[in-house]
Amino acid sequence: VKDLERNRVAITIDVSEGRIAKIEQINIVGNKAFDDDELRDSFTLTTPTIFSFFSKNDQYSKQKLASDLESLRSFYQNRGYFEFNIESTQVSITPDKEAIYLTVNITEGARYTIKDVKLAGKLVVPEAELRALIPATAGAVFSRQAITDGTKKIVERLGNEGYAFANVNPIPDIDKRDHTVAFTFFVDPGQRVYVRRINFSGNEHTRDEVLRREMRQFEGAWYAGDKIQRSIVRLRRLPLFEEVTVDTTPVPGSADQVDLDVNVKERESGNLLAGIGYSDAEGMLFNASISMKNLFGAGKELTVSADNSEASQNFNVGYLNPYFTQDGISRGFNIYSRKFDAAAANTAAYNLKTAGAGVTYGVPISEERSIHLGLAWERMDFSLGSDTSQVARDFVNTYGSSNDSIKGTLGWSYDSLNSAYFPTAGLLQRLSNEVGLPGGDIEYYKLTYLVSWYYPLSENYTFKLKGELGYGDGYSSTGELPFYSNFYAGGASSVRGYRARTLGPRDPVSGSPVGGSQRVLGNMELLFPVPGATRNASSMRLSTFVDAGMVYGGSEAVDLGDLRYSVGLGFNWFTPIAPLSLSWALPLNPKDGDSIDRVQFTLGTLFR
Repeated sequence: VKDLERNRVAITIDVSEGRIAKIEQINIVGNKAFDDDELRDSFTLTTPTIFSFFSKNDQYSKQKLASDLESLRSFYQNRGYFEFNIESTQVSITPDKEAIYLTVNITEGARYTIKDVKLAGKLVVPEAELRALIPATAGAVFSRQAITDGTKKIVERLGNEGYAFANVNPIPDIDKRDHTVAFTFFVDPGQRVYVRRINFSGNEHTRDEVLRREMRQFEGAWYAGDKIQRSIVRLRRLPLFEEVTVDTTPVPGSADQVDLDVNVKERESGNLLAGIGYSDAEGMLFNASISMKNLFGAGKELTVSADNSEASQNFNVGYLNPYFTQDGISRGFNIYSRKFDAAAANTAAYNLKTAGAGVTYGVPISEERSIHLGLAWERMDFSLGSDTSQVARDFVNTYGSSNDSIKGTLGWSYDSLNSAYFPTAGLLQRLSNEVGLPGGDIEYYKLTYLVSWYYPLSENYTFKLKGELGYGDGYSSTGELPFYSNFYAGGASSVRGYRARTLGPRDPVSGSPVGGSQRVLGNMELLFPVPGATRNASSMRLSTFVDAGMVYGGSEAVDLGDLRYSVGLGFNWFTPIAPLSLSWALPLNPKDGDSIDRVQFTLGTLFR
């Protein structure tokens, strides 16, 4: 404290923070059924690890400790220990104030089983249907999670029938002598309510009708929780919005009415872009585009784009009306031209100019299922040089250097994923067929089936399985699948760790990859957040993966023993500029002639 003139003082506070105290040890006292390591696995707080620099979980936090104690209680009570109790906790620090010791004293108690499960109260839904929602059954080991899940499912089921404020209270009846517990679920559905208004906010550029047509909950109808959740999913899948939230607001003075307040955060709907990207298959990408994804606020999309890479130059004009009819049938038009230098794309050398125009339709047949149809005309012009591959020469000698094709597409899809960019749950299936129709110079077909399944292991971890099968061939006057329509494998989008498009058959003269008419791909992945990132960070994630795949020529039999495998780490980030994907992979069974590329990087390509 320093005296100043006019009866004033200046106060200076010197702070010495010292080193951050780390958790040196976590002790659990009183456990008999489970060892310390198994119990500590349920804790967020840990002793120092290699990830502690990011997570800070080795630093004591009163809030984290409270959460960990609740996790410990759940661990025991989900395994039958109904009377489990935490007697006390001690937090002590060493004299040098650099190490913290945590001690948790517990009483496990006896293991309980469920004696009986009953329902009581006002059952507005058949009792058998409600009972089927309760995972806890007589004779099973008591589980707190099963009781909680049963309560939640009954509330949700009643909410689907209009009972938005239902209350379900599970009451235990404990028999300490036999170590059993019976539960009676008292059901109070409350008053049935309906939705008076659906109010939209945040859509400064988007018309209300664009949002309203995605709603499955209607004004004037009974409140239905499942329809509201489905409406949220449909709105989040639109490329127009970054965030979607829905709040239920009781109507003042009315016990049986609520309003739904839907708030959205819009993405930029009109863009004039010039950008740079990178693909392991085509190298540096230079792109310029004018994109209006919300034309006149009606949800329609108009795009004019041009891009140039080491392997291709593309120009495209596209228009899409997602609601061409009130039933949700979409219609799109596309005009495009392309120049492709195959040698620059790691495949057998040839040069191809393509020009075309087409129309596509999407027909929804249910909430998750849809059919896609398309028809296009294409003109293809090949140019041969001294380095042109043998497969290209053979094709030109047989079918000529200029060809017209009438290309038809027919596809079916099932999509229950919960997000368009970073899904954590759901199933995606796609079956598509591309056909060179009679009347064109080239007649062929190309079938592809893709399945991708996401299963949430916990709040932060997701298990993913993905598989793809492809088969193509020619028919009528075309003896085989045209080589420029071949499948390829290797690279960031198929089998990481192998150079893009290099697996499978090769040109008989140049030895360059030519792809094949048959493809088998498989992927198994564990997705998890970046250590240290916020719990709800949805713009980036890490993964560990196992990839497998191979392509085969038309005369080859599919031999799964030829599959190439790799393992590695992946990083995906939806940057403000464009999607970024980075992976490091170790090929497990490379063969002579395989091209290895352990680090692969793409910018501007969607993760799906």
